[in-house]
Amino acid sequence: MSAPAVLDRYADILASKTMTQEYGHLLGFNGLVIEAVGPDARIGELCEIDAPGLRRKINAEVVGFRDGHVLLMPFGHLRGIAAGARIRGLGRSLRVPVAKAMVGRVLDAFGEPLDNGPAIEPDGYREIRPVPINPLRRAPLDEVLETGVRAIDGVMPIAKGQRVGVFAGSGVGKSTLLGMMARHVRADVVVVAMVGERGREVGDFLQESLGSEGLRRSVMMVATADQSALVRTHAVHAAHAVAEYFRDMGLDVLLIVDSITRFAMAQREVGLAVGEPPTSRGYPPSVFNLLPQVLERGGRVRDGGSISAIYSVLVEGDDMNEPVADHMRAILDGHVVLSRDLDSRGQLPAIDLLSSVSRLLARVADAGQQQLVRRVKSVISTYESSRDLVDMGAYQAGANPVLDEAIALHPRLVDCLRQEPAQSSSMQETLAQLRLILSATQEGRV
Repeated sequence: MSAPAVLDRYADILASKTMTQEYGHLLGFNGLVIEAVGPDARIGELCEIDAPGLRRKINAEVVGFRDGHVLLMPFGHLRGIAAGARIRGLGRSLRVPVAKAMVGRVLDAFGEPLDNGPAIEPDGYREIRPVPINPLRRAPLDEVLETGVRAIDGVMPIAKGQRVGVFAGSGVGKSTLLGMMARHVRADVVVVAMVGERGREVGDFLQESLGSEGLRRSVMMVATADQSALVRTHAVHAAHAVAEYFRDMGLDVLLIVDSITRFAMAQREVGLAVGEPPTSRGYPPSVFNLLPQVLERGGRVRDGGSISAIYSVLVEGDDMNEPVADHMRAILDGHVVLSRDLDSRGQLPAIDLLSSVSRLLARVADAGQQQLVRRVKSVISTYESSRDLVDMGAYQAGANPVLDEAIALHPRLVDCLRQEPAQSSSMQETLAQLRLILSATQEGRV
């Protein structure tokens, strides 16, 4: 190799190396946000906080600027840090390690094990906020995804790559339904993000709702309520990055986020701390800007697999029109509504079929199944509209043939759609049972 070629080679190597370090120092801390002079960093860049006398370093992320100062949010607590602490820019944004060995493991928001298992050797790293998918790269959503939940597969089937919200108040069986879907779904990999939950609920979901059978093909990423708001938001982004890793391998992925409402609350903390104005119910504009960016990461791509995303929406005070719920309904491809009234009657899962919608029903169900869905909903609607009269004994049989039929069919439909968490049923079995029930009246067997 000639001397000029050797010089050019080493010049390229030197040009790719960082020859300087960017440093700043801490000015103040208001409980959520660090204000610092320097370093010369960008929004989203990671920084490292160091202080004399401390044996640990704390990572933080640049979240804004104010009056020429840099605003950072730490991932951990700042006890022991004093004014003047040195801050070093790392020159990169947050990435999450990805590997096939993640399946069957419980991880934190940064991809580190929480289950006392061995360390995971990463196959690579993924940016938690990648460039959005080109819309023309998306494939049509026309292939059904069997969830193993009768009420969903039989009456409101969803497609591979569809984004669905589970809307529920507290204590209505939301986690149980999500666990059923994770355990019984016909997908290659399940990625579960638990955001803002109590530590006890994480263990309960793992042992009772998901179970060892569900965990064997799942990646569980956890950011509990006692962690910083920034860590809780990153857990959602990291879970999407992990799901995208498996999707790009050509696999069908079910992504479950519990809950997107707590993600929005965490982003509200971040936005208000950096000075955003509060709007509807105190949520800053960044929340409503970020939600569609997150949800658009699901779907099906032409040169890979699919991400079918289930987002639980915690409806405060059972108000279906609160800001996050209302915004989510406008973005999602369907929503499953859980009813407190049905839960109190022991109809589990407590899915309100009259309020629930799958916007892709016409794409994944043939004409016969669509007619079956309309028939089931018609029977339930007729019965529910006259439930008070029937319960009081004020209705006389024979007065309305349509209602007579609904009274005869409703208990059998409820029994068919009622399901224990450990039970699984194929879509074909569910549809066959529903057809058998509805054909009984036509043949005079009711």
